[in-house]
Amino acid sequence: MIFTDQSPIQFYEPLPESVDVVVIGGGVIGISTAWFLAKNGVSVLVCDKGRVAGEQSSRNWGWIRQQSRDPAELPIVIESINHWQSLSAEIGEDIGFTRQGVLYAAKNDKELAEHERWMDVAMQHQLDTKMLSGDEVDKLIKDKPGQYKGAIFTPSDARAEPFKAVPALAAALRKKGGLIRENCAVRSLDVQAGRVTGVVTEHGRVAAQSVVCAGGAWSTMFLANLGINLPQLSVRATVARTAPAPDIYQGNAALGEVAIRRRQDGGYTVASGPENEHFIGADSFRHFFKFMPALYQSIRFIKLRFGGDVIQRMLPTRQWRDDEVTPFEQTRVLNPQPSDNALRAMRKELKKRLPTLADIPFAETWAGMIDVTPDVVPVMDEIETHPGLFLATGFSGHGFGIGPGAGQIMANMVMGNRAAHDLTRFKMARFTDGSPMIPGPGL
Repeated sequence: MIFTDQSPIQFYEPLPESVDVVVIGGGVIGISTAWFLAKNGVSVLVCDKGRVAGEQSSRNWGWIRQQSRDPAELPIVIESINHWQSLSAEIGEDIGFTRQGVLYAAKNDKELAEHERWMDVAMQHQLDTKMLSGDEVDKLIKDKPGQYKGAIFTPSDARAEPFKAVPALAAALRKKGGLIRENCAVRSLDVQAGRVTGVVTEHGRVAAQSVVCAGGAWSTMFLANLGINLPQLSVRATVARTAPAPDIYQGNAALGEVAIRRRQDGGYTVASGPENEHFIGADSFRHFFKFMPALYQSIRFIKLRFGGDVIQRMLPTRQWRDDEVTPFEQTRVLNPQPSDNALRAMRKELKKRLPTLADIPFAETWAGMIDVTPDVVPVMDEIETHPGLFLATGFSGHGFGIGPGAGQIMANMVMGNRAAHDLTRFKMARFTDGSPMIPGPGL
């Protein structure tokens, strides 16, 4: 189940006059940040223009993986997966969390060697990652043996149900005293004497000492109105869930050009990695050179498209006043149509790789917009030109798994606590100081 602007409003607290921190965005990053702030006695308000987890936080694959992460992200993900495990007990609701592993299969020696190169990173962090032979893959994936040369496998990796997990954490946040308001777009910031002092929402002003922007694919537009240039593009990813199906594998697996995850409802979440799509717009040209390395690395996985509302994308609204209706109010929830090409590719690959699932009906299909940075890792930083404004965005398809770990980092950053991890790779300044845009592992 996904959320849209037609879904019932679950969180609609009265707007306070002031709080310590306002978080913009009720996705996994925003809700996790607010959770750790509230646990430390910080008063916090989360504003979402649409619904909690309405966009990518409920539309992702549900993987919580350490395997093949960017080395700078990995320590945070290790912490995050442990948070997910403890949260699943602490919030008192079944979110489908279980450690059943992540497997990336290799069809040939070249792919196997690519996976094997990451083993050095795994060993440095004492993960349980291991290389599997083709026979060992066949023992795990109980369908059509003999297809794979081998695989890389991390048994301690996990999965959860995205449409359950983030709303459950939001409900637990409310019990901790955190305030959440859906259908409440933040139009801009209130800035006095050069420092952020609050937000201006469509329903009025809220004073705050700090503001965290965790707006996902909307972050670039919000920041542009403030004169802040964030190189970030959006990629459409199509996903399906099957009706209940035979148990061929309990974890998460990337098998050739199809990926699956066992679901709590007895079906599988299915995706086709090579059918992710970026629709060309003004930002595509504005940030072209910064994204060249990522586009080159991901050319097999991201299709460039000109279709849809190309005029709107070429002439986006980038400036508005606090008393004007903003793009955030005009589109409460991004709900793109799933790609027919992607759905056909899924069926083709299931037939080829997992014939047991080939004819199982798709009970639901959907798409979401992934926010991607040029180096495929997020920004987690305070904005130097706007003291009191913190940014957590660009998680590039990794946000669900890393969410609680990133939330703790942002909460500590806002509270002025010393960082527990090296955050150099996630600084906003990397986009302007000449740092090379070296992509981490792809989507």
